[in-house]
Parts: sequence; structure tokens; C-alpha cells
Amino acid sequence: MSIKSKVIQELSRRPRRMGELKKKLGNDRKVLAAVNELEKQGKLSRRDGMLVLTGKKELMAELEDAIPCTLAKLGATFGFATRDDGEGDIFIPGRSLMGAMPQDQVLVRLFPNPRVPGSVEGEVVAITKEQNRFVGVIAENEKGRLVLIPDRCPDTPLLIRKNADGGATPGEKAAVEILERGTSHSDHRAGVAVRFGNSQSAAICIKGLLYDRGIQRQFPDLVKKEAKKLENVQITSKDWEGRTDLRDLPIFTIDSESTRDIDDAVSCREISGGYELGVHIADVSHYVTPGSQLDQEAFHRGTSIYFGDKVIPMLPKQLSNGICSLNPGEDRLALSCLIRLDLKGNIKEYRFAKSVIHSRVKGVYEEINAILAGQASPELYAKYGEVSGQFDPMLQLYHLREKLRDERGGMRIESNECKFLFDEEGRCVDILKRDRGLSEQMIEEFMLLANECAANLARTEEFPLVYRVHEEPDAQRMEKLQTVLEACGLHPVFKKAVPTQKELGVLLDETRGTTLERAVHTGVLRSMAKARYEDKPLGHFGLALEDYAHFTSPIRRYPDLAVHRILTDYLDGMPISQLKQEYGEFVREAGLQSSQKEGEAMQMERDADDLYMAEYMQSHLGESYEGIVSGVTRRRIFVELSNGVEGSLAVEELCKGEPVVHEGVRVSDPISGKSWMLGDPIMVTVASVQVPMARIDLVPAKPQKEE
Repeated sequence: MSIKSKVIQELSRRPRRMGELKKKLGNDRKVLAAVNELEKQGKLSRRDGMLVLTGKKELMAELEDAIPCTLAKLGATFGFATRDDGEGDIFIPGRSLMGAMPQDQVLVRLFPNPRVPGSVEGEVVAITKEQNRFVGVIAENEKGRLVLIPDRCPDTPLLIRKNADGGATPGEKAAVEILERGTSHSDHRAGVAVRFGNSQSAAICIKGLLYDRGIQRQFPDLVKKEAKKLENVQITSKDWEGRTDLRDLPIFTIDSESTRDIDDAVSCREISGGYELGVHIADVSHYVTPGSQLDQEAFHRGTSIYFGDKVIPMLPKQLSNGICSLNPGEDRLALSCLIRLDLKGNIKEYRFAKSVIHSRVKGVYEEINAILAGQASPELYAKYGEVSGQFDPMLQLYHLREKLRDERGGMRIESNECKFLFDEEGRCVDILKRDRGLSEQMIEEFMLLANECAANLARTEEFPLVYRVHEEPDAQRMEKLQTVLEACGLHPVFKKAVPTQKELGVLLDETRGTTLERAVHTGVLRSMAKARYEDKPLGHFGLALEDYAHFTSPIRRYPDLAVHRILTDYLDGMPISQLKQEYGEFVREAGLQSSQKEGEAMQMERDADDLYMAEYMQSHLGESYEGIVSGVTRRRIFVELSNGVEGSLAVEELCKGEPVVHEGVRVSDPISGKSWMLGDPIMVTVASVQVPMARIDLVPAKPQKEE
């Protein structure tokens, strides 16, 4: 078959881009020559980068009206495509998918839904960009052939070519590449690209997640080469130039016991008329300079990713655990925010300074909590001897700030965090609920103060900055919240369509510790706009602050590093006009990139946590637990167990009739009259666990017989 015939054959199946044809047919020059000749002959044409056979008039007409989308979800008999213009999702029946896979970029034509008058559904008329890499679990189909059950679409197995299985066996976690695409999912053929190992291991499944999402543990060679130069670097007299010497201050750090990348430290003392708080942050920007390989990689990563007892750092360990970590007993370069507050805790004045500090001790949350509670051992008191005189003023200042936060309406939405414990082989063997003690809350408040000052300085001096913004929720979201509250039996009256932070704060406080806490706190959280990074000072609704930026974690967040870099140039005397020219575009790009990477990291961390939970519960099959209802749908009721693990049970296990869902907070059975609401207690038994899918199936616990 000639190359022209092959091109026509490929385009007769669907329009393709030139790059796809070259990849498919394997001879760049001949393919290009054939396409050019066919175009001269009028047998094909180009539209938005797509090559289309001109003889297919109907297809050409369909493409004119087609909507660019990305296939977001794929089920056994349907799919959903997200419109690129942000106008929502389109339902696509299975027969109209044309073999499209999740994350494929597609063109979708709308047509009337014959089953639902007045509604529309979609049909894929072209796949403009293919996603051919998928991670999942190797299995055998009913014919004994190997298939991959993809994580993204488990109802659509991918058949693996016999000569391309790479030695994979059922039960392995693996990645495949689709080698040949058909016009239906059953026609696709894949080859095994990577074998990760036993899919019953959470650690192995996490390797698959990282691969699937393109998250690299290792740094590129050029980045490692730059970092290596900083491995044993010492502070020199040149580094001291223009810096304030704060080594006489009894500065110390407070973190968890396992923390190795310590980038924040504090000092606090009483002064005439109030307090002086020092928040001292590692001067990472001194070592990570604009345009360097380290800087480019940090920008690309955007943030460190934490899961279990692992971290994928934004910066190499030579910086994060070395020269940029505020280790006790060592001189370190810092950017300090020195804040003076009055006797009520209000900010009176602040100043930023490039500094040199010397941390006295590595504080540990649990230890300081014990000291604050008066329950510490003599050894602990001795450890903190040099800095213990600051505990009283710190505690006084924290309580003053806490009162001010309540007065302005800063919201406290309850959320549960878990701590995972592992054996020597890296398997999750226990899960503990993580409690935030007094010292954690105290340090959080002090970091908020420094973040507020950084944003205030940039806003008032009018120089560019990467702000952390959280906008006021819109009226539509608030209407949904009202229906949720009414479903909970609550009828709060707000003065305006969008309630104030103080009004929402009262609602949160009144339900805290009650059976309604889960439903109300979850409802309020879902009604909020998503926090993000911006180049404009739009304020932070949740914290009820006009000024807010992220300044305190430059080791693990790129926005903080960017803020440090800009503040340093400001402190060095760079004119505002030059700051605008230097950083105007940079802060916009950094905000967009950091927001995206933060979202990806948070999803990765949640998915990893779910895998650890499933791995742990695998050894607790048949055991019963008391839990609370944490989510409801028409088909499943989600339950958070007493250890923080979440599983779900089928609604039919509880309902005798067709279940009725009330605003996503309650499901009721019309026959028995029973209902289950977010926050309600429920006894369940662990029925089955699927580690690769991070799925924990529960059933109602059987009543215990009285002896």
C-alpha cells in the first residue's frame, strides 16, 4: 500500500494532526510529501491544525459546529467531556465516543437527547490530541487475555498485545502505552511500558500515581549540579553585607519531630506598651537566584508534595535540609519580619530586614504543648531553658490575636488530618488522628501575622507581589448553602445575600461539637471560593483579612520564594518603577503556575492518603467500627470511621425503598421512614478492600447478641 493510500486510510477513520500521522506511519518526509500532494489535488484540507478528507462533506460540516473539549470521565457505557470554554460538561453516550479515552482532546457535536425532551447530549466527531499513557492493574479477561484495568476508567479495560506484555502478570501495577487505536474502546491495543510491582502495596500504587501524573522524584542533572555546589557552603563576610545581626535574640524553631526542612523561626518579648514579635524565615532567595536551574525547577514544581512519611521536595536536600534549614546552633541568613503590637494585640508597626540569625533550639510541638500545659519533665524544661522566657508573652499574644480573629470573623472550619505509621517495609500499620495543639495554633497565628505584613507592604507601597487570595463567595453558592442548612433543620437569617465572615463564623461555632458539625462545616467549605495565587491584592475572605500573601515557607512553596525575592530587591532600594518592570509579568505567571501546581499536589496527597488507608484496612476485614456519616449520594453512603478512615456502603444495604437524597446532606428511605444525615453515628463492618482502587466497602454491623 502506498504512503498516500495509508494517509487516506488513516484520515478516513478520523481527522488527525500532522504529528499524529508522522508518528502513526513512521516516515516523516514521505508523509509530509503525501499530505502536500493530496492537498494540491484537493483531496484533503486543513482546519485548525487538523487534516480532513475533503470528500467527507458531512464530517466537515460537523467540525464547523463542533465544540473543543477534553474527555474528563469515561464509564462503561458513557463519558463526560469538559468544554474548553468553561461552559460545563457534556454527556456522551458510549456509542458516540469514537474510542476516546480520558484526557483526550476532542471535538464534540451537540444533538437533541431523544430520551429527555429539551436536553442535549454529545457525539465525538474528532480526536485532536490523544492521551495514550495509562496506569492501572494487570488482569485477565474472560478469554484469558491480559488487560490493563486503568485507574482513570476501570470500566474500560485495555487489551494488551501478546507480544507486548513485557512479562507482566495479573495483579501487578503497571503502565501501558496504547499502540493502536480503534474506533471503539475494545479495538484499542496496548503494550506494557513500566511494571511497578504488587498492586496490593500502597507504596507501589503511589509509584504508579506519580508516573501517571508526570511527577518526578529525582531532580534533573543540571539542577543537582547546582545544588551540589551548595552542599557544604558556609556563610561568608560577603553574605553579611547589608544585613541586620539578630543573633543575640533568643530565636528558636517549632516544628514536628520529623521535620528536616525548617524554614521558620520565632522570637517574642514584652516591650513598653505591648509586644515585639519576630518571624524569621530562611532566606532561600539568596541561594536560588532568578533564571538559575534551581529556580526554573522550583517554578516548575511549584510546591513540595507530602504523603505518608515521604516528601517530594521543591528544592534539593542540599538546600531544604542544609544551608536553608534553620538548624539549631548554626548561623543562618534570614528574612525577618519584626512586628510591634499593642496591649490588645493590634499591629502598630512592622519592618522587614535581611538578617543573620542563630536558632537556639529545635522546638517540637508535642514538647512545647507539654510545657504550656505544665506537664513537662525536668529534662524538657532544661532543653528549652534559653528560650523559655518567651513562652508567656507568646501565649499572651496568641490569645489576644485569637480574640481579634474572632471579632473580625476569621472562620475556623473543622477538618480531620491523619498521621500514618509504617513498618520497616513501608506498609501502613496504624493510623492516628492528628490533633492540633496549642503550640501549633500559636505558630500558625504568628505566621499569619507575617504574611499579612508582607502583603500590606506591597499593597501600600504599590509594588508587584504574588498574593494569596480568597474571594467572597457569590450569591448562587450562598443559595445552595441555604438549602443545605434548611435540610439540616437550620434557618439562619443573614442580612445580605452573601453573609459576612462573622455570620458564618457564628454558624460554625454554634454547630461545633454537635451532630450537625460535619454537615454544616462541609456545607460552608463547599460554598467558599477556591483560594489561589494572584498578582492583585483581592484579600482573604476566610481569614477576614484585607492583606494576605504567603511569605513563611520559601523552601516548600514557590510563591513564598517569589515574595522573598521581590522584598529583597525592595529592601535593597530598587525603585518602585523598576520593581514593576522587573516583576509585573513574573508575579502573574508565578501565580498561575503555583495555583495549578498546588491543586495537583493536594490531589496527589489525598489520593496517596486514600491508598494508605485501604492498605491498613486490608488487615481489618470483618471488624466493626463506630463511624459517622461523611457523605451521601443516591447509591452510596460514606462513613468516616473512628480512626479517620473513610469507606462507603451501598444505600440498598439500609433502604428498603428507592432512596431520596436531600441536598447532599441526608438520604431517607420512604418505606421505613429512616434517614441518615451527615454527622449521624453509624455502626459498620469492613466487608472488602481494594487497595489499587483505594476502595473500602462497608456493610451495616450486625447487632451484637446479648449474653
